[in-house]
Amino acid sequence: MAVGRNRGDSPGRVGISFHMHRFSLTAIFALGGVLGAAGALTAPAHAEGRLEARYRMSLAGLELGRAALVLEVDDKSYTASGSARLTGVVQAVSTGKGTAGARGQIDRGGLAPRAFAMEAETDKKAEAIRLVMSGTAVTDMNVMPPVMPVPDRVPVTDKDKKGVFDPMSAALIMVPGTDEPLSAKACERTLSIFDGRQRYDLDLSFERMDDVKAEKGYAGPAVVCRIAYRPVAGHRPDRAGVKYMMKNKEMYVWLAPVAGTRMLAPFRAAVTTAIGVAQLEALSFVSEPMVAKGNGTAKAQMP
Repeated sequence: MAVGRNRGDSPGRVGISFHMHRFSLTAIFALGGVLGAAGALTAPAHAEGRLEARYRMSLAGLELGRAALVLEVDDKSYTASGSARLTGVVQAVSTGKGTAGARGQIDRGGLAPRAFAMEAETDKKAEAIRLVMSGTAVTDMNVMPPVMPVPDRVPVTDKDKKGVFDPMSAALIMVPGTDEPLSAKACERTLSIFDGRQRYDLDLSFERMDDVKAEKGYAGPAVVCRIAYRPVAGHRPDRAGVKYMMKNKEMYVWLAPVAGTRMLAPFRAAVTTAIGVAQLEALSFVSEPMVAKGNGTAKAQMP
């Protein structure tokens, strides 16, 4: 997560950068980060489902961007692809777009990531990340531009690359057992994430149940989880943005069901910043059971 990477940023502006860049271009792609992950679960999925979603990103009510997500999951594997771009008033001063994808296996009811890729570009810089994983450990990676060593950055060690999820796989929640997936259980977990630059935990806790409605597709209950950000490695502890996000108690994700599965995906996410609420919300959230395999997984088109 890009916390405190730009000199001169106020905590509020850094919080926005944190949310919009990492969440939008990875974790949702969900897209992204922020939010949700599969822990070490024990019950198999026993189902197949597909989700197509489109999201609006905003700050203090003003549109900043659009994002899209395509997800397919069965009892043995999952694939996800996403895209995002800046829109609205911010497009007048800066251009930006990105794509991301992740795939992995369903192992004993939990996600076992195998590969993650992300590319993002603005009018000032480009970024690309590739992760190869086995189980929950990173076995190979390529990050461009590379992370520059600085004295105040907490170094990332080999240990920090084990027992983790990539940020896109971490946007998918699988609830074990036979209980209702839309319950407090979905929030009772700590998500250990490595995004190629930083290793961090997102501590989720149950907040409440809520009703949500997309312009197209899903309308019904969602489980709301409160999120706490805890950096582990790759960050710069003294930066104002890192301190701001660690203290931020107003970060939430709304999780909605993927039809035909025990998986939940982000419907909405909100982070309170010094200059307003940064929010990502589904305009379209269409999911259905998959009756038969196609010739390949569709990719999310640029929204």
